[in-house]
Amino acid sequence: MNLTLTGKNALVCGSSKGIGKASAIELALLGANVTLVARSEEKLKSVLQELDKSKGQNHDYLIIDYADLAGLQSTIAEALQRKNFHILVNNTGGPPAGPVLDAKPDAFLQAYSNHLICNHLMATMLVDGMKKDNYGRIINIVSTSVKQPLDGLGVSNTTRAAVAGWAKTLSNEVARFGITVNNVLPGATRTERLEEIIAGGSVKKGIETEAYENDMKKEIPMGRFGEPSEIAAVVAFLAAPAAAYLTGMSIAVDGGRTKGL
Repeated sequence: MNLTLTGKNALVCGSSKGIGKASAIELALLGANVTLVARSEEKLKSVLQELDKSKGQNHDYLIIDYADLAGLQSTIAEALQRKNFHILVNNTGGPPAGPVLDAKPDAFLQAYSNHLICNHLMATMLVDGMKKDNYGRIINIVSTSVKQPLDGLGVSNTTRAAVAGWAKTLSNEVARFGITVNNVLPGATRTERLEEIIAGGSVKKGIETEAYENDMKKEIPMGRFGEPSEIAAVVAFLAAPAAAYLTGMSIAVDGGRTKGL
């Protein structure tokens, strides 16, 4: 099985922590040159030191705030003057939790901008380089809510479904160029986002956080939360040559929690 990414350039969004950071680490281990993307330069510099360089990789980072679409485009355009990117990992934190009836229009607009629009801008800017090199992997970190909407995450459920529809459409348009587009759907994974959900949920139910956490685990056949590295392993496989014939898919990595097929 060919999992070698030596000579490939990867752009990993939201890579200062959590699943994004874990994905950057895994891609570097397979030999990719990784460009980290996040808002905090301090955190980016820290992650940069953790990336494997044993295969002669050259890693760097870009400071991008998804709230600034013009800045995002100019920063990516400048980076493309230096190199093409063969792998794009779209990833950013989810919108605030809450019932869909409580959501204000601005919450939907902000979520669509951070997820759908930023994903789209990244992909459209990088795809020409992927076509030129006949190698492209666009991997979107989304959510299992694509397959099964989650209670109390109204804005997130709505936005994630839109991203999945966009990704499937894009996958069909670029497949003939050797570019794949897939979604990784993490279940409950030990990240800051999960901690926020547990804290909020426990307050709403009026129970201790440990009790709320245990209730969540009961819904998972494996009886535990996932680790960011376990999600990242799937990201790394999808980025590799071995996954060349897999496209347009939404893959749940959730310990079996999703009820549907």
